[in-house]
Amino acid sequence: MPDRFAEHAIGLDSPATHGFHVSPNDAVDLPDVTRAIYVGGSGALEATLVSGADISLAGIAAGTILPLRIRRIKATGTTATFIVGLL
Repeated sequence: MPDRFAEHAIGLDSPATHGFHVSPNDAVDLPDVTRAIYVGGSGALEATLVSGADISLAGIAAGTILPLRIRRIKATGTTATFIVGLL
């Protein structure tokens, strides 16, 4: 199958080209800093942004994509489920 966009530069406003399942962990960073996070099951997220700032996000609806550069999603305080990191 041809990829008509293979020669285009990928930017932060481009669609995601890779993803990985996230297992929240209080001590371990994600394998890659994300371009966005998909939340499949509603709840809250406790996260550390690429800047090092810790944030709390409550009331996230299922099926939400958050355009955040996240390096860690913490287990403590995270109730959202089916989380996917997007690159």
